[in-house]
Amino acid sequence: MMNHDPDSKTACFDIREDENGSLAFFFRGRLDISTAPQCLSRLSSLVKSRKPPKLLIIDLGDVTRMDDYGAMVILRLIQGLSPGPDGFRLENAGENHGRILSLVDFGQPECSVPSRVQDNIIVQLGESTIKSLKGALFFIEFIGAMVFACARAIKSPGSFRVNDTIRHMQNTGVHALPVVGLISFLLGLIMAFMSSLQLSQFGANLYVASLVGLAMVSELGPIMTAIIVAGRSGSAYAAEISSMKISEEVDALYVMGFDPNLFLVLPRMIAAMVVVPLLTVFSCIFAVAGGLAIGVFFLDLSIGAYIAQTIESLTIFELCWGLSKSLIFAILIALTGCLRGFQARGGADSVGNAATSAVVTSIFLIILFDSVFAVIRSYW
Repeated sequence: MMNHDPDSKTACFDIREDENGSLAFFFRGRLDISTAPQCLSRLSSLVKSRKPPKLLIIDLGDVTRMDDYGAMVILRLIQGLSPGPDGFRLENAGENHGRILSLVDFGQPECSVPSRVQDNIIVQLGESTIKSLKGALFFIEFIGAMVFACARAIKSPGSFRVNDTIRHMQNTGVHALPVVGLISFLLGLIMAFMSSLQLSQFGANLYVASLVGLAMVSELGPIMTAIIVAGRSGSAYAAEISSMKISEEVDALYVMGFDPNLFLVLPRMIAAMVVVPLLTVFSCIFAVAGGLAIGVFFLDLSIGAYIAQTIESLTIFELCWGLSKSLIFAILIALTGCLRGFQARGGADSVGNAATSAVVTSIFLIILFDSVFAVIRSYW
């Protein structure tokens, strides 16, 4: 049986049936949005007059063009005929048609739909480059929006949500203090113990205090604090905003006339800018306490001598340098977490992906900017 029309906008297909109960459809030409309505109309009349075949074969070898409407035609054909125990088989789909068909759930795992073709390394590199450029553009737009949000908050202080900022300060700073203190104490203890193994050979046990103090105040204190805050609060920022994004609460804010950057991002950023430097100070204090424990119990140093050596080795510049870095790290953590939240798309799994991406990106930016600070300081 043959249906043929010389017009290229008309669906064409052949039907062949054998004595074994198998039914084959051979499609030709275009199978897209332009031919799908006619094809569905013709197939519906044929489906009504036929009993379900044992095996349904759909051959797409002569199809020149296919889109998602063509895939819908095939799906309706399979559903209408309801093939028997042998099911159905798609043949000669090719790579281009296979990409479209692989996105359709035909309800039969054994269906021989060609799997999505793996792109070569050049295509993957191009896609990654385009994705990175789009992400950079989105980040620039986000920074510009935050500048306008800050200007609006300065112009109209009443629009700034002080209560939300205080709540985020509590979650980001107060609740993080125990873990920051414990990790910093252990880090100072380890640094003091390992450095004493070398310095004790030269009778320079007192300089363990200088090493711990300078290392924590200038470098390790801001970095360790920022990494902990990124893992705790940066991921929380991304998860909260991505949940609101998926549930369309962010769109609701736009509809009601609220600026999401002023409403959601600015309180989190201000909270991080306030508490992260304070956490850094506490981190340095706990690290010095850890070094003090080693100095007193293992190096026979007095508490007064250790503290005096620590204060003597530190300068105002070192303290300001460490606090300035922690302030920059706080801005990076807050902006990255909120940015990943706004970029969330899809279902519930995108919340976890946004949180993971926020932590990874924040830690990378922290290390990157710390390297930049080190280079700047070396040439200062």
